[in-house]
Amino acid sequence: MFREMRRRNQELPAEACAEVLRRATCGVLAVDGDDGYPYAVPLSYVFDGKRIYFHCARSGYKLDALRRNPKASLCVVDQDQVVPEKFTTYFRSVIVFGTVRELTDDAERRAAVELLGRRYWPDAPEGTLEQEVSSAWERLCVLEMTLEHVTGKEAVELARARRQAPEC
Repeated sequence: MFREMRRRNQELPAEACAEVLRRATCGVLAVDGDDGYPYAVPLSYVFDGKRIYFHCARSGYKLDALRRNPKASLCVVDQDQVVPEKFTTYFRSVIVFGTVRELTDDAERRAAVELLGRRYWPDAPEGTLEQEVSSAWERLCVLEMTLEHVTGKEAVELARARRQAPEC
């Protein structure tokens, strides 16, 4: 169903892909937009090791597209170092394919929003996160992406260095 990577020697192992998803703070979500055009939008997210969560307003282009077709992909760029003298970049990225659903159960929504809040403000003063969630609760839509296929790739130079690194 999903294509195999053409340059397999540059493919990231599953755990490296998971680390990129845990480490990064922003990705670009691509959905089936209007009139056959893809629609890609940058967003903040949190990865819990199995699923990806993000939020949006209760109405808008992204949500309309996902309600029409829940299939989406998320691209996360972990590294993009331009190396001009070699006419290349040392890149590392992960692409996730999956389906997105709107969380309607209040307990699920709250748990996902708390994960997001702790991800982006881990040292928030006691009660601050709960206060913010409560004030935005009625206008907040929380989405969950179930991962169906994850692939990662890095520059050949980074792949070579990773393979040569001693195991700890």
